[in-house]
Amino acid sequence: MGSVPEPLLIARNPDPDSSLPFIVRIPLGAGIVLRTRETWPRTAKVYCHRHDAAWPDDPDIVETIELRSISRRGPAIDIEADRTREARSQFVLTRARGREMIFWQTARVAKAARPNVDLPTARAGGLEHLEIVVDTRERYAWKFTHQQATTTKRALPVGDYASFVDDMLVAVVERKSLEDLANSLTSGRLAYRLADLAGMPRASVVVEDRYSSIFKLGHVRPALVADMLGECQVRWPSVPIVFAENRKLAQEWTFRFLGAAVREHLMGEEAHRLLPED
Repeated sequence: MGSVPEPLLIARNPDPDSSLPFIVRIPLGAGIVLRTRETWPRTAKVYCHRHDAAWPDDPDIVETIELRSISRRGPAIDIEADRTREARSQFVLTRARGREMIFWQTARVAKAARPNVDLPTARAGGLEHLEIVVDTRERYAWKFTHQQATTTKRALPVGDYASFVDDMLVAVVERKSLEDLANSLTSGRLAYRLADLAGMPRASVVVEDRYSSIFKLGHVRPALVADMLGECQVRWPSVPIVFAENRKLAQEWTFRFLGAAVREHLMGEEAHRLLPED
């Protein structure tokens, strides 16, 4: 049995001039203290901001919410309250336009706030539609005929497949066969490509083969390829190199990655719109 987490504490903001009247203490680590508009995201996403002071010694507590569980998954902190109604919510900590954006939401509120987003499992990131841009130099390009996506051709600054929101590139994928991966590693070309990919908002390399296939290579020493691959991931950790087993799964992984990137970007834009006016 795991230990019961500390409660989620909500108090009045000691700064009477703040446009965010409450402060909330999230019981993770030493505690995350945020300023917030509401005491729970009942009808809309609630904009939050980092509190610029420690949790008060004598807070004016508005509500103490006992928790069953609390966990962090990437940018999201999921909480489950120990009650039958209004039990689940999450804090999303992301970045948009160079600044941190934080909002508090429930699944129902998040879905209602995105009228053009549906969540059947066949769609990437829950998006109703995904357009994938294919680089004009890509030979024998993936068609994504089994995914709910359309493709257009355009010259990309780097990579083979990309997703855009309006005219902003939000993610890019470099596609590799195992032979191409091995050759580009040993020639040094992949290092330059990874450096370029690291400059993109989100990027990945996807390989149409299994990692174990490296050790079956005959024209190059497998250990050398494995070592160079490890060095590349250490040097450019923001650009994962994913082995997707075969062409079909590599295409599916790319579809999901690009869809998730578009959804994350849209969530950041929505958080920016929730910023209080100066």
